[in-house]
Amino acid sequence: MPKLLRADQMKKCIGCYSCMLACARTLHNDFSPRKAAIQIRSVGGLQSRLVVDICRGCAEPPCAQACNCDALTPRRGGGVRFYKDRCIGCGNCAGACAVGAIRFDEDIKQPIVCIQCGTCVKYCPHEVLSMIDV
Repeated sequence: MPKLLRADQMKKCIGCYSCMLACARTLHNDFSPRKAAIQIRSVGGLQSRLVVDICRGCAEPPCAQACNCDALTPRRGGGVRFYKDRCIGCGNCAGACAVGAIRFDEDIKQPIVCIQCGTCVKYCPHEVLSMIDV
């Protein structure tokens, strides 16, 4: 059964970035949290709170529709599959993402895309993230 990433418990998030580091390390072979498909950030202000930028798992993903080379294809249950070998580095997907969850990695000329794998969930020490059945 397909699963989608959710962050329903953001009030529990302390900004440890364990989820970001796990994603970057496991999926992108990098130790920089900027290389993660999930991004935790502060909304600023005196009593700041944290928010998460993640793929919402669109049923008809605009990022896949914008992809000219079929590197992003819709995934059963929502979200996309990413085929690195097909990507031509145009960046159209990042511009098309309705929630800004896709960023373009200028170092490798490819997008950083959430593939709904759940790695970030395993490393979140405060159970902020979860995978739900679709």
